[in-house]
Amino acid sequence: MAKKVCMFVWNHFTNDARVLRECTALSEAAYEVDLVCIHDPKDASLPRFEQRNENFRVYRLRRYPVLLELIQKGYRYSLQHKLFGAFLLCVWGCLIYTVPVLFSILTVLAVIMLKTKLNIVWVRGSLILRMILMGYRKDYDIYHSNDLNTLTQGYISSKWRLKRKKLIYDSHEVQTSRTGYHSSAYGKLEGFLIKKIDDMMVENHTRAAYNEELYGFYPSVVHNYPFKQINNNGEKVDLHEILNIPRDEKILLYQGGIQTGRGLDKLVKAAPLFNEGVLVLIGDGKIKKELQATVKEMKLDDRVKFLPKVPLAELPKYTRNAYIGFQVLNNVCFNHYSASSNKLFEYMMAGVPVVACDFPEIKRVVEGDSTGVCVDSHDPASIAEGVNGLLRNQNKHQELQANSYNASKKYNWENEKDIFLSVYHHTHQTLYSSSVKDVSEKI
Repeated sequence: MAKKVCMFVWNHFTNDARVLRECTALSEAAYEVDLVCIHDPKDASLPRFEQRNENFRVYRLRRYPVLLELIQKGYRYSLQHKLFGAFLLCVWGCLIYTVPVLFSILTVLAVIMLKTKLNIVWVRGSLILRMILMGYRKDYDIYHSNDLNTLTQGYISSKWRLKRKKLIYDSHEVQTSRTGYHSSAYGKLEGFLIKKIDDMMVENHTRAAYNEELYGFYPSVVHNYPFKQINNNGEKVDLHEILNIPRDEKILLYQGGIQTGRGLDKLVKAAPLFNEGVLVLIGDGKIKKELQATVKEMKLDDRVKFLPKVPLAELPKYTRNAYIGFQVLNNVCFNHYSASSNKLFEYMMAGVPVVACDFPEIKRVVEGDSTGVCVDSHDPASIAEGVNGLLRNQNKHQELQANSYNASKKYNWENEKDIFLSVYHHTHQTLYSSSVKDVSEKI
């Protein structure tokens, strides 16, 4: 009988390459996978339920509680339509007069939820609860929590029951040292929950060693490599035409999140120092507007262009336009310092040499397989020097390009998924052994 897996992820599951690869691998290996994620209310075309294949289903939970959504909609509509707002106030006033205690409490709660950050607690708490309920809806054998923000859900669903189930913790990030996660509460929560899991996966050996130092055990290592592009037909989206870039200008590409700590501010400052080429940034994120303002202020509109994020399946068509790709993370936390970086391998698949930071896991690949050059990612002048070296030396660029194609035969999910599945097979075997032991003890 096929083993049932309940996997949790705290996103919309629209561009999560790692989770897609893992779910696909499990479903092809005859596991029945239900992925529980979050619906995006801003995207009306995004389905709440998807059947990806015979063994792989996606359930997107409503982001906002129904009551909060009604309060918010009523409030916005009242602001837009004053007459309706006045009528609503009269009705509400009558209800307060008729049933003072109940409707006074409801009024206070509505104001608190609309005007304070408690609505965030309500939204997140409701989502966590509904994820846990989804975890109980079927008799799953294995639970899989992606990152710390779904580990509580996995723990409660798998362990708060008469017959405990197996729990795998898939940590995509270093939870105790990452941007935006400065509170010590994250480390304390992970330290508590990590004692409850049955197996753990991290994306490289630098992070595994860090985990061993922190918690006393060495987790399984499953690298974040992309799918191998078997049918690489060279199809491209014409970025020169879309962005009105002259045909003789080389495209220098960054693709990924436009977030703090990724060296993008240094990359923009390095752009005027490039001997030629146009810097193109594909993606969205919190600092995008700030970067666009910097570009305007520096009068670099012709040298730096922006595009919104594109669907994961379409991304290679954009990547193939690049002469150089960038991965210039800054050492703002151990999470960045220890990263392997999926985009590094995406550039590789497209035969695009990289200018990259010299952090251990990235340097191991870039210099070990000669797929690019490493620079000081904190220094715009060093970034520019790396770029200009590849612009000047066409033979070197062609050599790195060929090396990138060759390295992609090694760094791909088709090779790595066997390691991933071995973690599950081990968990499966211990699950089977436990079941046999339980039966024999009853006999």
